[in-house]
Amino acid sequence: MLTSITEGILCCLTGKTANVVLPVESSDAGPADGFEFVEVKPGRVLRVRHILPERQATSDSQPEQGVSIHCKRKITVYRNGQLVIENLGDVLHSEILQCQNGDVEQCSTVEVELADYSTTPSSPDPKPAPPLPDSDQQRPAPPPRRRRRKPKRTVFIDSERRITSCKGTHSDVALFFIHGVGGSLDIWGRQLDFFSRLGYEVVAPDLAGHGASTAPQIAAAYTFYALAEDLRAIFKRYARKRNILIGHSYGVSFCTFLAHEYPEQVHKVVMINGGGPTALEPSLCSIFQLPSCILHCLSPCLAWSFLKAGFARQGAKEKQLLKEGNAFNVSPFVLRAMMSGQYWPEGDEVYHAELTVPILLVHGLYDKFVPMEEDQRMAEILLFAFLKVIEEGSHMVMMECPETVNTLLHEFFLWEPDISASKADQTATIDATVAPTVATEGATEETAGTPKANKSLNK
Repeated sequence: MLTSITEGILCCLTGKTANVVLPVESSDAGPADGFEFVEVKPGRVLRVRHILPERQATSDSQPEQGVSIHCKRKITVYRNGQLVIENLGDVLHSEILQCQNGDVEQCSTVEVELADYSTTPSSPDPKPAPPLPDSDQQRPAPPPRRRRRKPKRTVFIDSERRITSCKGTHSDVALFFIHGVGGSLDIWGRQLDFFSRLGYEVVAPDLAGHGASTAPQIAAAYTFYALAEDLRAIFKRYARKRNILIGHSYGVSFCTFLAHEYPEQVHKVVMINGGGPTALEPSLCSIFQLPSCILHCLSPCLAWSFLKAGFARQGAKEKQLLKEGNAFNVSPFVLRAMMSGQYWPEGDEVYHAELTVPILLVHGLYDKFVPMEEDQRMAEILLFAFLKVIEEGSHMVMMECPETVNTLLHEFFLWEPDISASKADQTATIDATVAPTVATEGATEETAGTPKANKSLNK
């Protein structure tokens, strides 16, 4: 603590920020480790762990046919801010945790009002009629006419998407793991080892200023758009025909961006503690708005706060996981620039509602950074979404409960819908929520809860 205070004072006097980002590793690590360094822009180098397992040419090396799903939606935004979504195509229901094929209910129409406007009328009321004069022959006044609401914006989605089972033996499948603020690719260590052993090609980059990537000393290098372009370059470099994006916290926003930009190449998405479908906007009253030198003095307190909020338990095991995962090991300058650069007005509810890719939402029950209601709201907005709650996990659930998370992810990768069940039962009642209800040991699935009002969220 005393060392941090001393370095913080020197930082204020010299005007330079202490950089805690690890230096670029030497070439001692052999090719088997899978570490590469990619220059996404001149002088901007990202460390990437890329594991390409050796596959034998077998009959199972080709992908299966899968099932074609009709994605048809009408998204209407009214002038009072109300959002109404009508699902006019197929609605998926699946028992993912049991590895069972889901069923498809065709031509279903679901109207969901996703904003809470209990104090706002659904449409403006006309002016009240003037009182009639007192007389013996008063006739009842006709009911007032309600003016028809005029939508501010209407978006139509009408496309076909083929959903297939993605196995490790398929050479056209790649998994991308994207961490959040203060993390590194090392937080995915258990997932990278697990899926690479199953034969999957895995790709995990360090964001700029994190892990062993270069850390530019300019705040503009850490805006959402700058980081998104970095990940676009990584995605275009390693992408296959069918790609699965797995994001954690702030990394979920980049997965959403890539899925929106490359709908034909992104096959499935996993969002781990990513929060609600709200546009990103930095908080002006956050502690991360303080000068970098002050943040450097407070770094031990910030690390302890992250440990308490990020893990369900704060024992020696969790401290060791935090150290091994190289989490929260970034310079105060990078941390401040990352939090201030979370500005993405395009990523609102409509932007998320336009996604047609199947999405698995994973939420740690004890997460103090992202409330449960945020992920529930995300499940309501998305077209094909399945919300899973891990009862023993918190914000860093993939490090706390790696076996449970790996099982959830693997079963989601293998899942594909089955239209035969829907043909046998055409009279089934259509569920208004997209997510089904599943309960297993260590993980439960929640349906979408009561809609909440929009609010800004720093992930």
